[in-house]
Amino acid sequence: MDTRKAGNGLSPRIWRPVSDVLAALMTLTAICWALSVNRYFGLGFYPQQFFAMMLVFVLPVAYLTLPARPGTERTVVPFHDVVLAVLSMVAFGFIAVRYPDLVLMIFSRPLEVWLPGLIAIVLTLEALRRATGWALVIIISVFILYALFGDVFPGRLQGRPQNWQLLSGYMAFDSNGILGLPMSVASTVVVAFILFGVLLNLTGGSHFFTDAAMIGMGRYRGGSMKIAVLASGLFGSISGSAVANVVGTGVVTIPMIKRDGYPAHKAGAIEAVASTGGQLMPPVMGASAFLMAEFLAVPYSSIVLAALLPALLYYVALFIQADLEAAKMGIRAIPKDQIPPRRTVAVGAHFVLAFAVLIYLLFWKSYQPERAALWSAVVLIGTSFLIGYKGTRPSLRTILSSLAQTGHGVVEILLISAASGIVIGVLNVTGLSFNLTYALVQVGGGSAIVLLALSAIVCIILGMGLPTLGVYVLLAALVAPALIQVGIEPIAAHLYVLYFGMMSMITPPIALAAFAAASIAKAPAMATGWAAMRFGWSAYVIPVLFVFSPTLILIGAPFEIALAIVTAIIGVWLVSAALAGYFSQRLSPVKRGLFALFGLLALVPAGMFEGAVYSDVIGVLGGVALMVLEIRRPRRTGEVQA
Repeated sequence: MDTRKAGNGLSPRIWRPVSDVLAALMTLTAICWALSVNRYFGLGFYPQQFFAMMLVFVLPVAYLTLPARPGTERTVVPFHDVVLAVLSMVAFGFIAVRYPDLVLMIFSRPLEVWLPGLIAIVLTLEALRRATGWALVIIISVFILYALFGDVFPGRLQGRPQNWQLLSGYMAFDSNGILGLPMSVASTVVVAFILFGVLLNLTGGSHFFTDAAMIGMGRYRGGSMKIAVLASGLFGSISGSAVANVVGTGVVTIPMIKRDGYPAHKAGAIEAVASTGGQLMPPVMGASAFLMAEFLAVPYSSIVLAALLPALLYYVALFIQADLEAAKMGIRAIPKDQIPPRRTVAVGAHFVLAFAVLIYLLFWKSYQPERAALWSAVVLIGTSFLIGYKGTRPSLRTILSSLAQTGHGVVEILLISAASGIVIGVLNVTGLSFNLTYALVQVGGGSAIVLLALSAIVCIILGMGLPTLGVYVLLAALVAPALIQVGIEPIAAHLYVLYFGMMSMITPPIALAAFAAASIAKAPAMATGWAAMRFGWSAYVIPVLFVFSPTLILIGAPFEIALAIVTAIIGVWLVSAALAGYFSQRLSPVKRGLFALFGLLALVPAGMFEGAVYSDVIGVLGGVALMVLEIRRPRRTGEVQA
């Protein structure tokens, strides 16, 4: 704990209100830009000026709220952090104001370009270290060193060395640097959706989804596990962070699962997998969906449609395993007195209206995502004032507090986005992106299968310890181009690296979501991680399938897509039963092997390779025959029915 006295810095009575005001201004600035308020006053700005203004608020908030030593509690803000906060505000304020005059002077390297640029880079990386730890900072620092000394690298990785003054100015002023594409997405779309999520939480929406999940699943065997899957999936699709979702919903669901009789490590594992799936489930996908749309230059709706079926298969597999685990362990439904009354929960149906408006504006009216999210937030506020939930309505003060909460909530994402711009800048200015793509293709020998295996390993390693958005930006810049180079569909390539990057959240030895769930469940961390890998098995298999057969990302003829959906669901069911060791009753090792074999054959899409349709037929017919035989087999006593 920080034990400094108030005389050695700013007391909480000063820095907390200041940071709240800056955070609220950050959110208001993003809202004004998304709604083009400046145009109503006849004011025109470069987008980079807006991004710089966002960082004028972001970095001071980071230095006021985040201690230099992560993990310690901040009470008093030392004066050196105040100096860093003011210096960052001045540096980015200068960049925002002088941008139109100085952007064309980058290559002449005047003092007024490279000095604020150097300050901006250093302070951004330090703020990022405080927010996320050393991992991402070290990776970005390696890229900067490469930009400065690229000529010393051998072979295809050799790059053009850059003058440090030129590099400083380029990173701070060019649209391929700090003020580039990741900041464009994070400063508009992500802020709008996080605001929507904060309002959903403040108005009782998160409680409504948990209550609705209880009503829907509580009366079935293993209801607590199914509630965790449903509630975490719904909330995770908006929250945008696997670990935050574990902490937010896990404090309710994990104790509930343990009370039902599940082992602690399985309780933590199922919550970790359900929460991680939120990064793969539209609409937010950890902010990656919006950035993916920008990278690929396609409508956001195209990303949502492509990501939807794989995400649903992920949750189908998890739900089936939760059901079969409950049957195997003899765990019954939740007691009726713990399930909230339907009439009470039905009042919260107005929360669904906000989602309906969001979907309508996105897909039928083709609104920009940030505008759709803001209008949905307005609908949410209106219905919450009029109807409320469980007899309470939010006050005006509560609604206004959402601005500051949103600002604080997006600080980490905006810092990651700004720092990710440095990686993109280095790739562009040095030619490293082309060299890396060429090197990966060469190592893979031009074989898509070898390259996919290599890419999966790289994705999981790079993803360990990194936040969602940082993982995706790195992988989209480093790995996805190599996959596209060997003929893989661009959307499939980007979803592939996103899936395997996200799997680092539940893959030991550094499984952040699983370890966070283990701490809540009071279970061994590694045991929770290994159990999470088993529950999340589909995310290791499905990306390989949609890479080779895009029917699983809804690309192809309607009949082929429908056939792929049906066979994939059967395949997921069979493999899940094999992993659980249970179908209608316990399975012998031989039958588990047969369930797994037929399941994998059924999962293979008919268009994956020549003759794949036959593997589909064998898998489906063999699997259905096994299911029928198991259902008709005499049942042992004491096993719980659905």
